[in-house]
Amino acid sequence: MRSTLAAICVAMLAGPAAAAERAGLVHVRLETSAGPITLALDARRAPITTANFMAYVDDGRFDGTVFYRAARSKARPGAGFVQGGVRTDLRRALPPIDLEPTSRTGLRHLDATVSMAHGTFDASATGNFVLTVGPSPQMDARPGFTGYAAFGRVTGGMDAVRRILAQPSGGGSGVMRGQMILRPVRIVRAVRLDGVAKPSGRPKVWLILRGS
Repeated sequence: MRSTLAAICVAMLAGPAAAAERAGLVHVRLETSAGPITLALDARRAPITTANFMAYVDDGRFDGTVFYRAARSKARPGAGFVQGGVRTDLRRALPPIDLEPTSRTGLRHLDATVSMAHGTFDASATGNFVLTVGPSPQMDARPGFTGYAAFGRVTGGMDAVRRILAQPSGGGSGVMRGQMILRPVRIVRAVRLDGVAKPSGRPKVWLILRGS
């Protein structure tokens, strides 16, 4: 009887983590100067994008970076997205990854979606990401447009995301005109909450230069 109760207790304690593993989810906490933000990343449906993001987390490449962009919707007050990550700091960047479009993964850019930013080319995403506030279907794949890679959800801290979106902004050019956060919000560190860490093994050049 005692061993049965012990087994039940262990199962109850392991329940949420086991369920997340079965669903292919990996959880991350972003500790920011605007408050903590928790993410659940879909490693089953978006394995390439999730593995890339987690390499940045496990290497500490997001630690000390910022949220630098607040793209507010003109048509829907309070909606839009925020963008953060390594920006153009090649010392922190890992090699670009292939795009996993929403037409392949079945994921969509809904409210509180985590998505990967990329440049002019589809296979150019590195260490920059966005968090949506409100649905953003314009980021989904459609005929003639490959879109962006949605790969998870914000499961906690949307109040912090909204605070970042509301930050005063300006500057920028092109599609980012007027969207650069004037006092960027710090990402103090990104922490893996479950699973096994898988560092990239690549040199941490920004730390080497800082030490010198």
